Amino acid sequence: MGIVAGLDSSPDFTRIVVCDTDTGALLRQGYAPHPVDPPEGGRPSDIDPQAWLLSLGEAAGGGLLEGVQAIGVSAQQNALVPLDAQGNTVRPALVGGDRRAQVAAADLVDALGGREAWAHAVGCVPQSAHPVTKLRWLAKNEPENARRVAVLLQAHDWLVWQLLGRPVRRTTDRGGASGTGYWSAATGAYRSDLVELALGHQAMLPEVIGPAEAAGTTPEGLLISAGTGETMAAAFGLGIGLGDAVVSLGASGSVMAVHPEALADQSGMITSLADATGMHLPVVTTLNAVRALRGTAELLGLPDLEALSELAMKSTPGAHGLVLLPYLEGERTPNLPHTAGTLAGLRRESMKPEHLARAAFEGMLCGLADALDVLRGRGVEVRRIFLLGPAAELPAVQAAAPSLFGAQVVVPQPADYTAIGAARQAAWALGVSQGTLDPRTPPAWQGAAAQVLEPGEELAVGQAVRQQFTAVREQTHPGAFQ
Repeated sequence: MGIVAGLDSSPDFTRIVVCDTDTGALLRQGYAPHPVDPPEGGRPSDIDPQAWLLSLGEAAGGGLLEGVQAIGVSAQQNALVPLDAQGNTVRPALVGGDRRAQVAAADLVDALGGREAWAHAVGCVPQSAHPVTKLRWLAKNEPENARRVAVLLQAHDWLVWQLLGRPVRRTTDRGGASGTGYWSAATGAYRSDLVELALGHQAMLPEVIGPAEAAGTTPEGLLISAGTGETMAAAFGLGIGLGDAVVSLGASGSVMAVHPEALADQSGMITSLADATGMHLPVVTTLNAVRALRGTAELLGLPDLEALSELAMKSTPGAHGLVLLPYLEGERTPNLPHTAGTLAGLRRESMKPEHLARAAFEGMLCGLADALDVLRGRGVEVRRIFLLGPAAELPAVQAAAPSLFGAQVVVPQPADYTAIGAARQAAWALGVSQGTLDPRTPPAWQGAAAQVLEPGEELAVGQAVRQQFTAVREQTHPGAFQ
């Protein structure tokens, strides 16, 4: 038996879990918030990386890491940390879905010859959040800073580098690299020409190491594993494998699944990421998920989503013919950036609050089912679906999801699966270094405790609701998925 730690440096907090290497049992944990305010003169999307270290130190206080043999680091994805030739930050890190970079994203798409060219090159089409797009924004808006950039790291790369004492060697993992917009999960190689296209010159990029490799060892003898992005760490912490998909219910929604190969999608709807185990994580994103529920709750004068769910349960599947296309802020899947939502099927008998509430839940889930079908249409097997996010606990979601998705739905108990995934990676690297684990096979930790929901007899009803949703979508936006 050994002890390892997993670090989750999210946009808002640092959480550390300490786990048993053999079983994954949680032994203890620490937490600290990140500073709320941006650097002086900066924006919320500008963050001094030192804040991450301060939060880490606070979360690890009180002897939390005593006896720990290895640490895995996961961190927010798409956070770009530009360094100069001496290893100092050129400017605050650019984090999150920085809307300042929307024009830069469009510029990059055109510069390489369109969405298909990007999908073929690196498995994704530039969005405002991608590091490659942030580089383009930097070159256009802060040219003096851009000229000083010599090294490019992401949040987890920078934290690993700091923990190791800022060595000459800088590393990253496949998962983190696959979200940059200048590394291809299909070829396993950087496209340095895309860095130059965005930034105006070349920059040093971290070495991509394998899932079970160690980034290094601290002077105190603490092993640091490769690290990874938060999405990949969460998938690893959940223990998903081939045949599994994860549907995440945030303000926007995302669907990802484990697949043995990278997918190049010319439509741009699929982002081809690598995972933390050597497999791949194709991801499809919708712009509208819980935000559609919140909008409906506000329209109906309800205080929260729990009240909306309670009201929806007074209706029946199909919402008496009401269909809500929840494209309230445009939509990415299907690609309808300038559209609006649609409410169809209004009749005197359907014009009741409970039916609108039910239509909001069904519309959100049908939109995510469309995203699942994008993956299924590319040969991705989906037998079991993990449903994540606070909204996954709502009775209206749990009542409708299995039949609308057409698969078993698993609702894991709330836990910091990102930090757990980072700890599992640390246990893997530690075992490989000690000769007790195979670098091809991660440690077999206990699966997440969960509620399991089956489609059962409601499957036919759910598929009828989906057909109704599809009919309205095709009538309103013909050929949207072609």
